[in-house]
Amino acid sequence: MKPIIPENERSTEPLDTEMVIYHPDMKRANEWVLTEYEAPVRDFCIFVPCAKKKPYHESPSHKIFDRLIFGILEPEMVHIVVFGTCGITPRELDTQYPFMDYQFMMGKCNVSKIKRDFIRMESERLACYLEKTKRNYKHRIAYCIGDFRTAMEKAVEMTSVPVTIVPKIETIERNIQPGKGFIYGSLNQKSYLQDLAEAISKPLGRSVIEIKEKEEIINDNDWYVL
Repeated sequence: MKPIIPENERSTEPLDTEMVIYHPDMKRANEWVLTEYEAPVRDFCIFVPCAKKKPYHESPSHKIFDRLIFGILEPEMVHIVVFGTCGITPRELDTQYPFMDYQFMMGKCNVSKIKRDFIRMESERLACYLEKTKRNYKHRIAYCIGDFRTAMEKAVEMTSVPVTIVPKIETIERNIQPGKGFIYGSLNQKSYLQDLAEAISKPLGRSVIEIKEKEEIINDNDWYVL
């Protein structure tokens, strides 16, 4: 596949600061996804958060997600889409610039304006993607917490395209850790993963697999800082 942004057309602005959401190449790559990219037709679309380690599919968190997802679904049944600091990134594009090259993670950002702008920009992008792909998927699941979840919730409100968002609110509330930098904890927690397994299994009419303790491999620096 040819590069989304040819090397000779790339900006010299850094991709490792909190200004990454305004970066011209990040904006251009997302515009390409939302206008030119053709999503596959699948039974499921599962949205998962971006990761510190690139490419995403090699990150510790995504490997955990994949073990669960592909333990229930055949690969041809599901399309995985990454969202968050990167905007919207169908995961098969995760080795492309700039999705492979940025370093800053929104979980580290404490600037109120940037956080507000991120939620606004990301919810608009998600809404556009949901509208664009509403006939591509039978079921949509988003696995997210924090600002990423807020953006997804707003996108669903904007479009009325149904998305099952997990973990459940009651599960999140049980796991809040007030003394931590990121109070919701890791998405690798057993109870959160159990909600994801249930969301995938329910449309299939299958019994929910029980997440084993060994699946709970905590890597809390993967996409945010506790």
